[in-house]
Amino acid sequence: MNIKQKLTSRKWWLSVAAFLGSIGATVAGITTDKEVVATIGIICATLSAAIYAACEASVDAASIGASASETEEGEDNG
Repeated sequence: MNIKQKLTSRKWWLSVAAFLGSIGATVAGITTDKEVVATIGIICATLSAAIYAACEASVDAASIGASASETEEGEDNG
């Protein structure tokens, strides 16, 4: 995936927004001495990155599966 595709990806921007929101919650928790809020922010920041990676892996696997089935169909017709 090139940089232009990445910057127009809704999954990417949603992940960035979730990460930044989580960092904001972490900072707010730290500055107000709310350890629970800070901990939740850290966990959510980590999860947003993990969920994005899982979504990308799923899309890549589907793409590979689709190209493999197209290749098999082309070989059967040849």
